Amino acid sequence: MIQHFRHACLVAASAATLLSARSPARAATLPPGLTEQEIGLTVERARQAFNVPGVAVAVVHDGQIVFSHGYGRRAEDKASAPVDARTLFAIGSNTKEFTATALAQLVEQGKLDWDDRVIDHMPEFRVADPWITRDFRVSDLLTHHSGMGLGAGDLMLFSHSTFTRPEILAGLPFMPFTGPFRAQYAYNNLLYVVAGALVERLTGQSWEDAVQTRLIDAASLPACQSTPPVRGQADVATGAGESENLPDRASLRLPAVAPAGGIWCSADGMARWAQVYLAGGRTPEGKAVFSLASRDTLWSPHALLPLPDTAAATKTHFRAYGFGWFMEDFFGRKRVWHTGTIGGMVSYVTFLPELRTGIVVLTNQDDHHATYAIATTLSAYAATGTSADWVAHWRDAKNAEQAARAKAAASTGPGSPARPFITLSDSARQDYVGTYRDAWRGPITISLRGRDLRMAFSHADGLTGTLSALPHDLFVVRWDNRAQDGADDAYVQFERDVSGKPVGLTMRVIESDFSFDAQDLHPKKE
Repeated sequence: MIQHFRHACLVAASAATLLSARSPARAATLPPGLTEQEIGLTVERARQAFNVPGVAVAVVHDGQIVFSHGYGRRAEDKASAPVDARTLFAIGSNTKEFTATALAQLVEQGKLDWDDRVIDHMPEFRVADPWITRDFRVSDLLTHHSGMGLGAGDLMLFSHSTFTRPEILAGLPFMPFTGPFRAQYAYNNLLYVVAGALVERLTGQSWEDAVQTRLIDAASLPACQSTPPVRGQADVATGAGESENLPDRASLRLPAVAPAGGIWCSADGMARWAQVYLAGGRTPEGKAVFSLASRDTLWSPHALLPLPDTAAATKTHFRAYGFGWFMEDFFGRKRVWHTGTIGGMVSYVTFLPELRTGIVVLTNQDDHHATYAIATTLSAYAATGTSADWVAHWRDAKNAEQAARAKAAASTGPGSPARPFITLSDSARQDYVGTYRDAWRGPITISLRGRDLRMAFSHADGLTGTLSALPHDLFVVRWDNRAQDGADDAYVQFERDVSGKPVGLTMRVIESDFSFDAQDLHPKKE
């Protein structure tokens, strides 16, 4: 990790000469219809509407980085330092395009083909269905249509997980399928971890080293790294609910997730990444990092998606997923994009390839409405010269979502008249105590602390909470540190055998965080 930090500093220093010659922003070279003033106004309106401490925005047009600027603070603390164009943000799932691009390089080298069976390169690879195991192709790792459910396996990746990548692979055969193979789109992080393991197998390097050397360093991305920040790196953003003390950040203690969401990068770094992509895999100096053919394959539709709610307003008629990228039509233009959320931060990278334009938005607030508002507004200006009020649109959408949740909680939620909390006797509480083992997630312990029933997950540094009883063996688990655990409160339904003893449990998230896939758990009492 230290080695990566030092190397990243050298890369940043060498790239500084390249970038320092340009002015921070040249309005004349921004895409027609987009101005520095409009960027600043949009960012500040979004910051206020969604309470975002800091934002970094970059714009690429006609092969140049024409805008790269920071706004606000690196952390929620009002005394924290300002964001600049080199501030490191966790980019979350925008890491997926790096993993997909690393596989594309291996295809170019003849070490891999998109249609290869995964088991031909990783004989230990297994999923729940033997036939699907035999026919699972490399491309199936990247397109979110495996048949696993939305966010399947995320409990092995997030919420203070300590699972390793080999342990993730070992748990794959126990992940349930909820839909037909290659028929239904369901966003999935787990299989990108497998894709990262495949990169490791074919390069002989760790995923971190392979991506750092073959992509980040090869493309000379300044202030960008495949490993988390370490003590001594000063210009680093802090996500919502996170500690500014680097060793204490929950987002740093996720050893398995990196190929799906582990990269940290700055506006300058992601802007140069956008330059390379718009140039078909070549740096501004002409160095080939990957091929135009690979770029076009990654940017081709491979899985169809439903239209977004905003389709009418943006004149969107199709949406699809490629390899590590979403794509759609946007006011008559092709748009390629991806978002990322991790560690209390959200990123957004979007391209209008026909206009030779790319836009990067990085924030340190765990609220996708802000990044959507900024990115959609700037993309609309670049595409059409005008824009609807997307800040107001996403603010209203957020308010409506919050109102709907509050109404549901008051009428049918835990503690409501429909589901009142109850008090259990000491003997009744003791009934539930024990270890419950799930095939893919491992042991879950129910214990007593005083008069409180407590739930604790194994392979997690602190995913613990208190159980509150509802009628009919139903409980609600409220996590001790919801912000850091990245988990919504969940229902816990205990199951009994014919003798009346608890023998298992199921769970379901109360709200809407698909990355807490408790519904796939079915632990049995040991």
